[in-house]
Amino acid sequence: MAITLSHPTNKITGSIHLTASKSMSNRALMIRALCKENFEIKNLATAKDTVTLNHLLADAHGAYDVGHAGTVMRFMTAFLALQDGEHIISGSERMHQRPIKILVEALRELGVQIHYLKKEGYPPLQIQGGSIKGGVIELDGSISSQYISALLLIAPVLKNGLTIQFKGEVISKPYIDMTVQMMQYFGVEVSWNANTMVVKEGAYQPKELVVEADWSSASYWYGMVALAEEAEMELFGLNENSLQGDAVVKDIYKNLGVQTYFMENGIRIKKNPATSTQHSTLNVDFLTCPDIAQTVAVTCAALNVKAKFTGLKTLRIKETDRIFALQKELSKLGFDVEEVKDDLIINPSSSCHPEFNRRIDKRNKIASHSFARTSIDTYDDHRMAMAFAPLAFKAPITIHDEAVVVKSYPEFWGDLEKVGFKIN
Repeated sequence: MAITLSHPTNKITGSIHLTASKSMSNRALMIRALCKENFEIKNLATAKDTVTLNHLLADAHGAYDVGHAGTVMRFMTAFLALQDGEHIISGSERMHQRPIKILVEALRELGVQIHYLKKEGYPPLQIQGGSIKGGVIELDGSISSQYISALLLIAPVLKNGLTIQFKGEVISKPYIDMTVQMMQYFGVEVSWNANTMVVKEGAYQPKELVVEADWSSASYWYGMVALAEEAEMELFGLNENSLQGDAVVKDIYKNLGVQTYFMENGIRIKKNPATSTQHSTLNVDFLTCPDIAQTVAVTCAALNVKAKFTGLKTLRIKETDRIFALQKELSKLGFDVEEVKDDLIINPSSSCHPEFNRRIDKRNKIASHSFARTSIDTYDDHRMAMAFAPLAFKAPITIHDEAVVVKSYPEFWGDLEKVGFKIN
């Protein structure tokens, strides 16, 4: 189903209780499943990925379908290696195109029997669990943090624990740091010196956890504030000393005219009219925060800011090829966007769709035009839908398959309506 999104005033104020972090929630669920005693997780994410993981952990039945959830695929593969018996883990068609060989090879080194049921190196998998042991493994430091976190989370329950020796520089540090800090919070001894991580054998200790709000989801609100004429929003649940790498969004958007103020229970973000983006250039390396790249790209294009984005390699193997999808959808609107290998270049453009060069007045009197020319395909990717939503401040925009947002931020469209967006 498609929706058309618009805003009648181009100004927003309001308060939002932001959705919880699915990254923290998923790690908390894994730790609870591995803990000998139950404990309470407060503010657990309502994201579909988290709901899926919670269901799979609670309903052991030998066959597991993760759908589109990449983190769930990686975490459950490692978890099932611990469980006695034969297990089949599969997912959506897109999931069967996302590589998992590095994790499989690491688990095989630890004694697990795993077979590919279709294409070598990709799900679905058949896992013979229960024979895993601890030890020492080598991993390429440039791999996805999800592989590393999957192994770290099960490491304390392995006999003799686990030592990971990285070859080359570790590039996914923020998400690995989140995993390590949460493991330490629950009483596990983890050390990380240079290129070696050591997790000692031990037991997770039950302890109540309150999940932070999601900084990745906050990025869409930063995009809205940047594109609105006037804006001031309160987002509750975000921490200044966050475990989430995407908290860097506050620093990136300072260059795009959005000021952040921390409160006791969240943040206040406000458009800073004194910040000029005219003739500015933004260079950002998204190696440690790839999930906010789409939002920043749309913002730069709409503000006519020249930008170069690097560190996007992992976006090729997400829910879709996000570099390709961004370039295609922004170009469709007339923005000048280039793919250069795994980098994205945004050039200032005066030829974008005419509606995006036209002010929306207070009565929302916009000349009629074909919405087909301002429609966005989402490619089964939740972040494509939400990253492009702020363009509604420039002109009404049609977004296909709006339901994809349930993957990480099910309340997204409802939260937009709270601050005056119109959805048809």
